[in-house]
Amino acid sequence: MRGKGLLIFHIDWFLFSAAFLLSLAGLVTMNSFVGERYFFDRQIIWLALSLLVFFIASTIDWRFLRRTGVIVSLFVFFCGLLVLLFGVGSVVKGAQSWFDFGGFSFQPSDPVKLVLILMLSKYFTRRHVEIAHIRHLLVSGMYALILVSLVIVQPDFGSAIILFAIWFGMVLVSGISKKHLTAVVLLGIVVFASLWFFVFAPYQKQRIITFIHPLADIRGSGYNAYQSTIAVGSGHLFGKGIGYGTQSKLQFLPEYETDFIFAAFAEEWGFVGVLLLLFLYGVVIWRIVLNAMRGAGNFESFFGLGLAILLMVHIIIHLGMNIGLLPVTGTTLPFMSYGGSHLLTEYLGLGILMGMRRYSRATHAEDIQNEMSGV
Repeated sequence: MRGKGLLIFHIDWFLFSAAFLLSLAGLVTMNSFVGERYFFDRQIIWLALSLLVFFIASTIDWRFLRRTGVIVSLFVFFCGLLVLLFGVGSVVKGAQSWFDFGGFSFQPSDPVKLVLILMLSKYFTRRHVEIAHIRHLLVSGMYALILVSLVIVQPDFGSAIILFAIWFGMVLVSGISKKHLTAVVLLGIVVFASLWFFVFAPYQKQRIITFIHPLADIRGSGYNAYQSTIAVGSGHLFGKGIGYGTQSKLQFLPEYETDFIFAAFAEEWGFVGVLLLLFLYGVVIWRIVLNAMRGAGNFESFFGLGLAILLMVHIIIHLGMNIGLLPVTGTTLPFMSYGGSHLLTEYLGLGILMGMRRYSRATHAEDIQNEMSGV
C-alpha cells in the first residue's frame, strides 16, 4: 500500500500550502484599503474557482500532452485567440488584451504562457541531445516570437517580456552552449532596438526612460513608481498594521490590488512581513523544481522548470517595479494580485504539475518494486 500523509492524492501539500497562504495574504491586503469589499469579494470567487481547477487538474493523467498533435493544436488555438482580440477584444488601460463577457473578463496572454511552456517542453524533449545545434535554438525561438509578436502589438509589454523570459530560461536549462548564449544576447539587443524604433508606443518608451531615471518626472510617468517606493519604505521593520497603510488606504498608491500589491503589503507588514512573503515564494519555487527533477521524463521535468521560471520572472519583475528598480509594466504578483486570468493559470500550472506527480519517477520506481514483490 502506498504511503499516505503528505502524499495523499499525490499532491505536494508543502507547495499547495505555501501558494494558498500567498493567496490569503493577497486577500487580506485587498480588504484593508477601503470600506467597500469589491476586490476582496470577487477575488474570493476567483480563488475558489482556481482551487477547484487545481484539484481537478491534479487528478488528470497529463501524458496525452506528450503528443505532438495535442500540443500543436493548443498552440494554434491560443494564437487564434490572440488574433481574435484585435477584432472583438476590449481595451483596458490602452491595451486591447481582454475578452469582456459582461460579468467577468478573460486575458488570453496568461494561459498562453503555460502553452508556450508546454510547446517548448515538447520541443526540447525530442531534441534534447541535439540542443547544441543552432537550428533548434532558432526554431524554438520562432515559437516564442510568434506569441511575443501577437502580445506586444496589443500592446502588452509586460506579458511580452515574460514570454521571452520563459523561452530564454528554458533554453538555458536545456543545455545551450556559451557561443549560442552570446548569439541570443546579441539577438535580444537587435530585437530591442527594433522594438524601440518601430513598435513601442510613446508611453512605453517613457516607462523605459523612467526606469533609467525614475524620479525625473514624479508628477507624471514616474508618479506610480515614486508612490510605490514611499509605501515600501514607510513599512519599516514591522509595518503600520493591517488597514493602516496610508499610501494605499488614502489612494496615493494606484492599482494597489494588482500592479502594486507588494508595496501595499510591505507598507502594512513591514520588513518582517516581506521576509515571510519571500520565504513562502521560496518554498513554492523549491517544491516546483523538486517535483520537476522527479518528473517521469524530460517533458515533465521541462514543464516543471518552465513553470518555476514563469513564477520567478513574475516575482522579480513585480518586486523590481515596486521598489523602483524596473519599469512599471503592469505585471501581477503570483497568487496575490487581484484578477482571475492569472490566478486560474497559476493554479492550473500547479495542478498539471501535481497530475504529472502521479506518475513521477518515484511513483514509477515504487510500481516496479511492487510488481517484483508481487504486491
